[in-house]
Amino acid sequence: MAFPIGYPDEMHPILVAVVHTLRSLLRSRFGLAMENAALLQQLAVMKQKRTRPRLRGTDRLFWVVLRRVWSGWTGALIAVKPETVFRWHRAGFRAYWRWKSLRKGRPQSHREIRDLICKMATDNGWGAPRIHAELCKLGLLVSELTVSRSMPKKPAGPDAVERCKRFLQNHRDVLAGMDFFSVPTATFRVL
Repeated sequence: MAFPIGYPDEMHPILVAVVHTLRSLLRSRFGLAMENAALLQQLAVMKQKRTRPRLRGTDRLFWVVLRRVWSGWTGALIAVKPETVFRWHRAGFRAYWRWKSLRKGRPQSHREIRDLICKMATDNGWGAPRIHAELCKLGLLVSELTVSRSMPKKPAGPDAVERCKRFLQNHRDVLAGMDFFSVPTATFRVL
C-alpha cells in the first residue's frame, strides 16, 4: 500500500492494528469468539509438518458447523475456499441420507415361528386372529399382521372362479348401466 510522501512506513502496521482493535470493540463477543475459534483451528491445521496441510474429518465438521452457527464465517476463512465448505456440507447430507436409507424396517420373524404359523393354519384351518391369540398365549410376541403375512396362500379354487362368473352374470345389466352413467363432455367434465 502506498502512502503519501512524508508518511512514515513504520506507522502502517500500527495503523492496521489500531483499526482492527477499534473494529473488534464494536463487534459482539460471540462474533469475536467464533472468529478466534476459526483462526485457531486454521492455525492448528497450518502447523502440521507437511508441505501441504491436510484437513481431517473433524476439521471439515468444524467448518460445516461453524457455517451453520456464525454468519461471518467467510471473513475468517483462509485455509480453504467457501465453496469447499459448501461442498463438504452437501457431501455430509448425502452421506446422512444414504445411511438413513440403508436402515431396514422391523427385523424378520424367526423361521421357526413362521413354520409354526403355517402348521397351525393348515392343521386347524384357523385364521390370523386366532393364530395370533394362540401365539400370545405361548408367550411369542408377534403382530397379527405378521401372522397374516406368514400364513400360506390358498390358491383360488374352481368354485371361486364359478362364483365370480355367477356374480357378473347376475349383475350384468346394472354394471353396464353404471358404465354408461358417467359421460365425459368435450371439456372433460363428467355428466
